[in-house]
Amino acid sequence: MRKKPARPIPSTRLNDQNTNRAANNGTGAARLVNNAALQLLEADARFRAAVREGIAQADRGDFIKEDEMDARFEQILNS
Repeated sequence: MRKKPARPIPSTRLNDQNTNRAANNGTGAARLVNNAALQLLEADARFRAAVREGIAQADRGDFIKEDEMDARFEQILNS
């Protein structure tokens, strides 16, 4: 029985992709990964802050009126 050729493990493929992207962007792979991780952490911090603000608004009883919410949904659906 013949064995299938080994496929690269995902981390190897990811490393190759990072190296290629880094070369195309004129930077090193480590810097590319660090920048991506920083962007992810910053986005997470913004999301968590928005959730905390929403909870604080709800705790204060600051709710949007139904017709205003309907208009917002309509705008989202039509964009």
